[in-house]
Amino acid sequence: MKSVRNIAVISMLLAAPLAQSGVINNGVWTPVGCGEKPATPLISDQDAKAFNKSMDTLGEWQNQVKQYFECMVKEANGDNAVIAESANRLQAEHQKAVEAVNSSIDAAEKKLTKK
Repeated sequence: MKSVRNIAVISMLLAAPLAQSGVINNGVWTPVGCGEKPATPLISDQDAKAFNKSMDTLGEWQNQVKQYFECMVKEANGDNAVIAESANRLQAEHQKAVEAVNSSIDAAEKKLTKK
């Protein structure tokens, strides 16, 4: 039984770096697997030809931004899942430690009150 638990823990540790992709820097999370966020196009008001040319790039930019944000949301959800699983696991480990300490206290009290 212990070896099965060890295999599960090792599997989780190996999978965690793959699932967690984003980076937190100075309190700001950014995805790392989505490439660069597409730059916002500039709309020219120089003349009609320049305006039309800048408008031609708008549709391509909208598609790129859509793909970027879909990727970003997927990556953020993956990171959130890893964080939640890790926090739940740590809380469960702490609860087991508290229970073990309480059992030790109960056993020591019983032993000492018999004397």
